[in-house]
Amino acid sequence: MDLKDHIRGIPDFPKPGILFYDISTLLRHADAWQVAMGRLAKQVRAYQPDLLAGVESRGFLLAAPLALKLGCGFIMLRKRGKLPGPVVALDYELEYGTDRIEVQADAINKGDRVIVVDDLLATGGTMAAGIALLRKLGAEVPAAAALIELSFLHGRDRLDVPFEALVSYDQ
Repeated sequence: MDLKDHIRGIPDFPKPGILFYDISTLLRHADAWQVAMGRLAKQVRAYQPDLLAGVESRGFLLAAPLALKLGCGFIMLRKRGKLPGPVVALDYELEYGTDRIEVQADAINKGDRVIVVDDLLATGGTMAAGIALLRKLGAEVPAAAALIELSFLHGRDRLDVPFEALVSYDQ
């Protein structure tokens, strides 16, 4: 099955000149969703994770069911002020400014193998920040994964771990 057949491109969203890759069409197609989760599970299982860390917010849609399928835990990497209790934060640079990503302070144990999962890898800034934040808490991050990679933006070049993607777009 070609998963690209189930991902819709929406031009000029969220602003003119951007082509948005909409995974909602894949999520609502039961067979395509099953195939995507099966393929991603096969790729991620090889890294023997203890936890999957989903990046807010579409990363949650992939990481939570994938963690269930793999029999491991799921944690959330969220934007500022979205998590209860003590958090550990990391500020990072984006092409248009700065942002902050947070995780609950007790989300991992030192040495846990945590894979960062998002729906899409573009420039790599957020995923690289997620990796750095998890390491700040003592996690081992053996890999990162996404459903889609926009390879023309060279985001994987910003990552210092192996990166897995199911679908790649070259433009």
